[in-house]
Amino acid sequence: MQPRSSLRALMPQPIPPDPAAAPNCLDCNHPTSHHPAMSTNTAPVPAFTSAADVAHFINGRSLAGTSGRRQAVYNPTTGAVARQVSLASADEVTAAVAAAQAAFTGWADTPPIRRARVMFKFLELMNLHRDTLAAMITAEHGKVFTDAQGEVSRGIDIVEFACGIPQLLKGDYTEQVSTGIDNWTLRQPLGVVAGITPFNFPVMVPCWMFPVAIAAGNTFVLKPSERAPSASVFMAGLLRQAGLPDGVFNVVQGDKLAVDTLLEHPDVKAISFVGSTPIAQYIYETGAHHGKRVQALGGAKNHLVVMPDADLEQTVDALIGAGYGSAGERCMAISVAVAVGDVADRLVPALAARAKTLKIKDGMQLDAEMGPIVTRQALDRISGYIAAGVTEGATLVVDGRVDVHTGAPFSVAGFEDGFFIGGTLFDHVTTDMKIYREEIFGPVLAVVRVPDFAAAVKLVNDHEFGNGVACFTSDGNVAREFARRIEVGMVGINVPIPVPMAWHGFGGWKKSLFGDMHAYGEEGVRFYTKQKSVMQRWPASIAKGAEFVMPTAK
Repeated sequence: MQPRSSLRALMPQPIPPDPAAAPNCLDCNHPTSHHPAMSTNTAPVPAFTSAADVAHFINGRSLAGTSGRRQAVYNPTTGAVARQVSLASADEVTAAVAAAQAAFTGWADTPPIRRARVMFKFLELMNLHRDTLAAMITAEHGKVFTDAQGEVSRGIDIVEFACGIPQLLKGDYTEQVSTGIDNWTLRQPLGVVAGITPFNFPVMVPCWMFPVAIAAGNTFVLKPSERAPSASVFMAGLLRQAGLPDGVFNVVQGDKLAVDTLLEHPDVKAISFVGSTPIAQYIYETGAHHGKRVQALGGAKNHLVVMPDADLEQTVDALIGAGYGSAGERCMAISVAVAVGDVADRLVPALAARAKTLKIKDGMQLDAEMGPIVTRQALDRISGYIAAGVTEGATLVVDGRVDVHTGAPFSVAGFEDGFFIGGTLFDHVTTDMKIYREEIFGPVLAVVRVPDFAAAVKLVNDHEFGNGVACFTSDGNVAREFARRIEVGMVGINVPIPVPMAWHGFGGWKKSLFGDMHAYGEEGVRFYTKQKSVMQRWPASIAKGAEFVMPTAK
């Protein structure tokens, strides 16, 4: 067992900031100075350099793994192993579930207002340690620090939403539904619930799940990605510091063994998942087979439709940020630009010029626009997609595999062993090509040319994924018709990454979502609770004699 104070080993060490940098907001692409919580100041920017092994967090304590299995966690910028993460055995996962089950009754009986007070304290601590968490994300995922700050901010938004749980759990009451009978509904927690989360948002996506689940009275077991595990344990420590009782929130590091143990465990009542479509379908089918409630968010192929009347400069800004931000490792990244009419003739040269000048470097440098890919294997897979695009006949406008100035293989000076690649741009892509059909999950933008608005809508609707989509136009009627007719779960009108805010809900359509309810927002509250209806009457209003008919309003 590691002492509770071992969480201090996760605290980063400061490095000097770049005072000339002016980072942009993840959501609106404007300087972060207009977001007070994200504003850059002259304080040192924290770098996460801990070499300590990443452990589990079970029943309020940090626990070193006992399975004997470990996996390397890489720093994508350097390409070197930064630390090791323990991989849980089935017994360790079972212990986490048992701790959650033991804590459930007491936590569920805790009045919602008291649960909200714990969440308010957690909210305060998350804001206090925002940059610590962002540095962990950059160190293990590779996204630039300013983007990681934006990720943490969006996660904090969900925590803030969860603080309103007393209002969110209110039911309905109807007096005198029939003579002498009143009827009301209430929502109660499910029990032990679990979340399985991806490497690309190690703070935000877990926050889509556990704040709402815990505030609603459930207990939680989180299985984060083994590629970016440190933030999960750090947040567990913050929850304990906020006053959350032991066992209410647990973290098990692991791989498929941990996932399958959670899916099959009879005490786990619900599973939330974010990841690729094949795994999402597996999670959904396996969880449902074992009688669990499941929401499984899968892959995407997000289009941005560019109408001829769109503001070209704004559109290029949007495509560069949404296509190459976070190195394209977002389920809401734009990977297809649908150019309507002749707009491609102006759009493609402008995109090419910007793609060639992307600031690709160590993400802790505050002027960085794009960092490395998460692993060497992912980098090789992306390179393979680029090669496939060339083979299938797409026009390779900018090749991210090579330095645009020298033609040498792409690398970043000082980080030659890092998992870096440049932004890639294809033109004249067709719907039968692999780079159009499949999710690449990398900084590869494909331009598809269509003759008119109707063809653009059909193109998007015919794709098997339906996660996010955007349309850039100056025509209100086009915008209205697009929003109504498009068969996608999240739609942006002149907004390239339409991730809903905390009080709405996140989820796609078609093969981008398996299950009936979206993540967070009021749908998240419904997912993590079950409705109970109560009818009552008192002896004075009950007539004598047995009743053999269905009760009716009378």
